[in-house]
Amino acid sequence: MSLIDIQDLINENEPLASLPNTFYELQKVVADPACDFDDIAEIICVDPSLTLRLLRIVNSAFYGFRGEVETISHALGIIGTEQLMQLVLATTVVKQFKGIDMIDMDYFWRHSVACGLSARAINQARGEFEGERFFVAGLLHDIGRLLMCLKVPDQLRIVLDFAGKSGDRWHKAEAKYFGFDHGAVGGALLRAWNLPDRLQEAVAHHHFPASAQNFPIEAAIIHLADNISHKIISAPDSGNNRVSTEKNIWDTVQLSEDLHLQQIIEHAEVQLEEISELFLQTT
Repeated sequence: MSLIDIQDLINENEPLASLPNTFYELQKVVADPACDFDDIAEIICVDPSLTLRLLRIVNSAFYGFRGEVETISHALGIIGTEQLMQLVLATTVVKQFKGIDMIDMDYFWRHSVACGLSARAINQARGEFEGERFFVAGLLHDIGRLLMCLKVPDQLRIVLDFAGKSGDRWHKAEAKYFGFDHGAVGGALLRAWNLPDRLQEAVAHHHFPASAQNFPIEAAIIHLADNISHKIISAPDSGNNRVSTEKNIWDTVQLSEDLHLQQIIEHAEVQLEEISELFLQTT
């Protein structure tokens, strides 16, 4: 077993110890009751690349406005402050991770986007709104693995080689070697970034949602979305119409596999190519 501590992975990597200042400045402004859309837009527009990414997402299949939204203020008026902040978070985090070549990054982000879209579709199937936070949780569910690629690449290669030979799932092989898996690393990284507890726990426990103490439904949704996204990316035309998940996971999210699975897959698939391209362009 490795003697590496999760916190060491974060503390020894200063550039990733916090998010860019723009995100934290936005948080402060949004928390101010006296702020308006123009105040928020002014901060975002200082970063032209962020502005362009946000407008492209708002005008994409994600919302379906198709070229109707031309300014950040207009976007805020349509989708709301909280929803736009979730998109800022998503694009900011994706841009943080560059130069990783030990895993297929195109596949990584396609799977992550598929997980986010699936989580958003699950939330919608449950009759809930404001699915952006579930999209972000799904998008970031494997972020801990990227940190491990950057900080302990040699040891991670040993783990992945062992997983390939033993047939273990990656997260189980990680736990055997390190004493923790990439979910726990991701949760710790989000905690270091002072992101919401709900998001931390959904990411940290996405392989074992029953262990989530405070937000088990959120963790269960990301667990289910993760499994659905593997089906979408790896074998969309498979004759097997079932999704392998933890026992009773469909009951936990209050949905039925027979009634809702195909609907969730279709909602995610229709947006996958376009949204994947948008996020891959940020890396």
